[in-house]
Amino acid sequence: MNARVLLIDDSRAMRILLASHVRALGFEVAEAGDGSAGLAMLKNAGDVRFVLVDWNMPVLNGLEFIRAVRACTEYRHLRLIVITSETEASQVMAALSAGADEYLMKPFTREALASKLELLGLLQGVP
Repeated sequence: MNARVLLIDDSRAMRILLASHVRALGFEVAEAGDGSAGLAMLKNAGDVRFVLVDWNMPVLNGLEFIRAVRACTEYRHLRLIVITSETEASQVMAALSAGADEYLMKPFTREALASKLELLGLLQGVP
């Protein structure tokens, strides 16, 4: 079985694009439309290798999701990557300070995503 990735974004179009990119890199995909649904899915999605989470979402935004995940010791090794169109350095720093491992600015390419995953050691052992 391939490694699983959880994509959390309120934009269906963005989830489709992200899913296409991560599947092309050899991962299985689970999707959620907001951070709250993402937390629920994380508990039921099996072995999730990393999460790509949008910053701006209703219900539970990316920063709140990161804080909730980092508050659970069972997810301490889970890699979290924030996908954002926010260009404010303070918001990127807030995400990293809350426990995000990396960030990716929109718009991005498959190569930029692969570069971030490689940086975090997430492409090793992917079929």
